[in-house]
Amino acid sequence: MSLGVIKITMNNTEPLRITNDDILSVQEELIKREPIFHRLEWGTTRTDFENMTDVAFWEVGASGHRYSREFVWSVLEERYKNPSEDSWEAEDFYCQEIAPNNYLLTYKLHQGERVTQRSTLWRHSNGYWKIVYHQGTIVEKG
Repeated sequence: MSLGVIKITMNNTEPLRITNDDILSVQEELIKREPIFHRLEWGTTRTDFENMTDVAFWEVGASGHRYSREFVWSVLEERYKNPSEDSWEAEDFYCQEIAPNNYLLTYKLHQGERVTQRSTLWRHSNGYWKIVYHQGTIVEKG
């Protein structure tokens, strides 16, 4: 019995990511909410952050550290005491349904010289979108 040979081509290491047509409307809705916690129209208060996040929410920052829901809220409260105008650009959005009413949205975020890959797990329940998980990973230059 032969197991065969698998040939891996390293020319393009990134997977082809094209959102399925049947969830393009979900993708568009979620794009309006990203980057999370940086859209003033979704709120800047602890109550707003509570409404945006699932009780199970947690985050892995670009530093690699894990952050609790409560910690993220406290950082956001401090940030919004002295808000600054951010000039960020997001691109390369991709959305996939990973379970009924649960969607993974990924994208690349340019924050000046800093570039990160972002992943947010969203849950739609009772007519509302809630963030379950978020991660930012710094993209190395070169």
